[in-house]
Amino acid sequence: MKYAPRKVYIKESGGYVELTYKDFCRRRQADQSYMDKLFIPVQGCLLEVVREQYTDFYRDKERWRYLQKLDTNHSLLSLEGFTDSEGNVIDFIMDETVDIAETVVHAVTVDRLKAALPLLSDGELALIQAIFFEELSEREVGLRLGMTQSVVNKRKAKILAKLRKIIENKI
Repeated sequence: MKYAPRKVYIKESGGYVELTYKDFCRRRQADQSYMDKLFIPVQGCLLEVVREQYTDFYRDKERWRYLQKLDTNHSLLSLEGFTDSEGNVIDFIMDETVDIAETVVHAVTVDRLKAALPLLSDGELALIQAIFFEELSEREVGLRLGMTQSVVNKRKAKILAKLRKIIENKI
């Protein structure tokens, strides 16, 4: 164990007794029979178990480590790992049908945006260029242009509204 466990649970009188790790270490120093006890880690604690449970636990742990190593060496992926929050398997087969109407609308919007960009002032164009084409954060753009992030955000919102209005008027 890489760190001291929070608690240690030992079997005494047919049940488990909870000890701090320091108390466990003291008992182990005083009573050599503690050296023969077997423990497994459970949620940051040590739990005394019988030899069969101890063997099963570490056999499973070693098998898991071995399988992880194989997966890493062979770049394997398990489809069981790809589930959503409710445990349903995620569908990996892509829908290859093309929505022609959506493609046309997208192409027309891009053309209108290209035509609208030259209508912006140099300052507006510089801000849009930095945020959307150079992928700078609003904070970085503010530092570059000598203004606060909130001012950059407000200017960006105004410019986007202006572009939206230009594009909609060209319908």
